Amino acid sequence: METVENLETVENPCRILIVDDQEPMRMLLAHYVSEDLHAEINLAGTCEEALRLADEKTYDVILLDLLMPGIGGFEVLKCIRAFNSVNRSTPVIVVSILVTSLVGEGAMAFDHAVELGADAFVPKPVTHGALIAAIKEQLRAKELRAKEPCTKEPCAKA
Repeated sequence: METVENLETVENPCRILIVDDQEPMRMLLAHYVSEDLHAEINLAGTCEEALRLADEKTYDVILLDLLMPGIGGFEVLKCIRAFNSVNRSTPVIVVSILVTSLVGEGAMAFDHAVELGADAFVPKPVTHGALIAAIKEQLRAKELRAKEPCTKEPCAKA
């Protein structure tokens, strides 16, 4: 079984999808990730592009903005969590200004994202430390889930 540390090697980089409609934010997030993790990073500037990329390969972590034109980040999250999605169990970290306030609309957005399956939240403006800590925490949690024995019947072998 791979460890978080092993995921950060040249031979086996972790795969991260960054979804944000603002190019400067995509580039900043990619820069932060590349400084601390050896990662294969894919960038999506639209919801449709995010869904296409999420359909093409499995990621270790997805960073997702909620306020996006088109179908929006909530719908992207809903599609990623769909039964037939290859990324239905991939940790999704919401990176949004909506989570900076947990009162009023911010609280509603937070609750809705949790209901749809968001795993963690990093508020904008993003700090380097908070982003990397959230990613590493989700990679560790994903690794622990992978080590858990199957308890549902029937248990399909990988």
